[in-house]
Amino acid sequence: MSHHDHDEESGVNRRKVLECMTWAGTGVLWTIAGGVPRSLGLVDAAKAAQQASPLTFLQISDSHVGFDKPANPNALGTLEEAIQKVGAIPVKPSFMIHTGDISHLSKASEFDDADRIISQARLDVHYVPGEHDFLDEEVKLYKERYGKGTRGAGWYSFDASGVHFIGLVNVVDLKAGGLGNLGAEQLEWLEGDLKGRSKSTPIVVFAHIPLWTVYPQWGWGTEDGARALDYLKGFGSVTVLNGHIHQVMQKVEGNVTFHTARSTAFPQPAPGTAPSPSPMKVEDARLRSLLGIASINFKLGDERLAIIDTPLQG
Repeated sequence: MSHHDHDEESGVNRRKVLECMTWAGTGVLWTIAGGVPRSLGLVDAAKAAQQASPLTFLQISDSHVGFDKPANPNALGTLEEAIQKVGAIPVKPSFMIHTGDISHLSKASEFDDADRIISQARLDVHYVPGEHDFLDEEVKLYKERYGKGTRGAGWYSFDASGVHFIGLVNVVDLKAGGLGNLGAEQLEWLEGDLKGRSKSTPIVVFAHIPLWTVYPQWGWGTEDGARALDYLKGFGSVTVLNGHIHQVMQKVEGNVTFHTARSTAFPQPAPGTAPSPSPMKVEDARLRSLLGIASINFKLGDERLAIIDTPLQG
């Protein structure tokens, strides 16, 4: 189904209901039915198989393979636990999105380990880089492995089941504590990529750093993100998926719903609760509770968000 095939009725349905349940830490299983991105919990995934949804996909983020500090001495192990959860889903998703920081220090061995574990999900994976993936001197390890067929520093788009996906890069030349940035070249490409598309086309944008300003004091935002969002204003259904802040946050602004995912490696403090963002050490018994499952339900027209956290352990 092309992006011209969505009729007026489906556009109304997209705006009518948007329900979101986020798998924090484990990843997020997304299904798109009637043009509306909806996320599913583990139990709901079985129902999705019976409903023959046209598209489901997963989101994971911030694997930080190679990280071995006290906040989590075995980040590779918790990534493996997350991928085991993916393998247990009753309905096989169409693909997976990784929203950056695959590695911790951009080492070839870290990328090798990440690929070995993530490949066990037996899914196609669409990546965007985090700042930790761009640390090698020539910034080539990520691009050589994941950047084939992309533009510039690694941005690209693709279509699946009538949904248009856009992977953006906002971690180039990132300064410590500084906001992310997209840059003029990428913004010009984005404008052209969207031009001429039917406004009823569901859009999913994914990038590492949030496109909305979560907490500028810590660099949790993208300085020219508003320009990118301007290009998306006319579309009826826009979902923006990010990582970077290692915790679930959600914001709805007009036609755009923003989601950030937790890390599979370690938690970070809530905005303003620590001197700076950094791996947060918690009691060992609590770690997997912070990398657990959080479900977030949202319906257009309701002011209240219903959030239910279910830990992986404890």
